[in-house]
Amino acid sequence: MTVTLITGANTGIGFETARQLLELGHVVYIGARDVERGEKAAATLGARFVQLDVTDDASVSNALATIGSAEGRLDVLVHNAGILGTEASDGPTALRMFDTNAVGIVRVTEAALPLLRKSSNPNVVTVSSSLGSFWAVNNPDRPEFNVPFALYAASKSAATMLTVQYAKSQPGIKFNALEPGTTATDMTAALGVGRPVEESARTVVRLATLDTDGPTGTLQDENGELRW
Repeated sequence: MTVTLITGANTGIGFETARQLLELGHVVYIGARDVERGEKAAATLGARFVQLDVTDDASVSNALATIGSAEGRLDVLVHNAGILGTEASDGPTALRMFDTNAVGIVRVTEAALPLLRKSSNPNVVTVSSSLGSFWAVNNPDRPEFNVPFALYAASKSAATMLTVQYAKSQPGIKFNALEPGTTATDMTAALGVGRPVEESARTVVRLATLDTDGPTGTLQDENGELRW
């Protein structure tokens, strides 16, 4: 059975991705900062829970050690944890944004690499954003052109770049990033926008279930590869 870890999976796209992957027969670990909410989400789905705060090195190490002890490997890692942060741009906000959306990817990936290398078909999927695409935000015909979330966009540029760099440095593991589409989640509730999570999670699931000859080092949306 395919062993999958999804960060930030107690709500939103992560929760729905877990549900869809469970239906496909995956063993799914829901990673969440809050133990009560994470355990409740896992129990609701029939998944497994690990306490995982992507901004805390000890939490990340303990979570991967738990999975390693129980499973001996990790086949799929989904970097879903993230924050939007629509408040004013300042140093503390920038540090918090990048620590979660970019540095967190490094923490979890580095801790997971030994387990991923034990898989026969390892896949790493990063929920990024086309707001981090230089092409999209400079294209007047794209909706990203008029979105002002500078820190979020910059952190997602970093997330996509990390995806590309890991794909180059770890050729035995597929690394792909995705634009999930504007989705109605707790993170976007204040904006009052977004489509159902079921639709956005499908792209995550598609990349999480790539065959051994699937692409790597890409940014994709539901229609295929995106320029960035």
